[in-house]
Amino acid sequence: MLERPPKILVVDDDPTFRGVLEMRLERWGYQVKVADRARKARSLVQSWRPDLVLSDVVMPEVSGMQLLNQLREDDPGRPVILLTAHATVEMAVDAMKVGAVDFLTKPLNYPNLRAVVEEALAQARKRPRDDSEPTSASPKSRSASTEEELGPFMGTSRAMRDIYELIRSVAESDASVLITGESGTGKELAAQTIHDLSARAGGPFIAVNAAAIPRELMESEIFGHERGAFTGATDARPGCFEMADDGTLFLDEIGEMPRELQPKLLRVLDRAKIRRVGGKREVTFNVRTLAATNRDPRKAVEEGILREDLFFRLNVLHVHLPPLRERGGDISLLAQRFAKEFSAKHGGETRTFEDQSLEFMEAYPWPGNVRELRNLVERAVVLAREGRIRPSHLPPYVRVPDAPSTGGEFRFPEGASAADVEKALFLQTLDETGNNKAEAARRLGVSVRTVRNKLNAWKIDR
Repeated sequence: MLERPPKILVVDDDPTFRGVLEMRLERWGYQVKVADRARKARSLVQSWRPDLVLSDVVMPEVSGMQLLNQLREDDPGRPVILLTAHATVEMAVDAMKVGAVDFLTKPLNYPNLRAVVEEALAQARKRPRDDSEPTSASPKSRSASTEEELGPFMGTSRAMRDIYELIRSVAESDASVLITGESGTGKELAAQTIHDLSARAGGPFIAVNAAAIPRELMESEIFGHERGAFTGATDARPGCFEMADDGTLFLDEIGEMPRELQPKLLRVLDRAKIRRVGGKREVTFNVRTLAATNRDPRKAVEEGILREDLFFRLNVLHVHLPPLRERGGDISLLAQRFAKEFSAKHGGETRTFEDQSLEFMEAYPWPGNVRELRNLVERAVVLAREGRIRPSHLPPYVRVPDAPSTGGEFRFPEGASAADVEKALFLQTLDETGNNKAEAARRLGVSVRTVRNKLNAWKIDR
């Protein structure tokens, strides 16, 4: 007997149909989450572990039939009901062959749907399972989501398992979240995952990078503007808060927002109302706000870069992503995953790493974190046409002193701190590129802004 209401995941790209079906199922006493595409659905299946999936057949990117195949591979015991407005006999037969427990046509007959859902859940309860939680995912699926991956994240280190647990907990709340971590650790991926696992998953996810918006356009970008509000404003335009209504707004690099705009942002967050630039009417919205920064936020407050009251408003919940160098064996795991991905992209057989290549990569401090690792693996895959990634396919600065090199090898003194290694790496890369910051940033797998910020912090003029 279930000790909780059954969980049902609804997958459909039609927001109106999705919303009506969600309300109907909740009225019948079920826990419901929704997704508008297959990628979100798979993420929710891994983390939320629904007892039943209701999926449309015709969707962008991945069809309901393809999703059914994927879900059956993950857990053959989880029932899936397919829905479509364009049913054919052949389609229904194919769906049942693949493993759908039923195939219903739109518009739905809701009394019939209720009976089908109850029967599917009753049959699922009769199947023997080894999990401690009734009608949860299979042991294979649970292992994948709790020990190896969560949504786009992958890793088996203790640090990442703690992050998976924290993200799941944070997703259950609707409070503001501040995500911190070095460049390249995956702050936007964390924000997207929190959204995908939350009750707002069926709504929009709007990401805005404060560091990438010209200062003079930032107010309009965030708050919107009316026609004629300024030169060039030929049409009215909603801001990101309005676009994220009933969903999640992610403010990346919040520490780069001009200080004069921060009081207005704070007021908007507190009141859940916005007035466009040049407008008179206030617009209400329902948005969950996530923010991120690669700065130390408390230090940014002390230095007057970030207002203290805005920091407290955003930092209701805090997620700190660990740098790659603190994630143990995750480096090899990620490298092999990226090698498989880029082998498929660039053609040829799947590249694999020689043991010594992986040893060098695990010893390297990765100042650009996962982004740098991903870029480096793609480079190695392109060079390793014969199928094996040897040390010679890695950049010289990755190879430790005993590695064979053609010159420019990155060496660091015994006992050097991670900060010393990072500084030496940045400076050597700048030397090798003739102080070309754009090229150095590309090799390091970081942004040009990060290179400039590091040099400023070290008080080095190049």
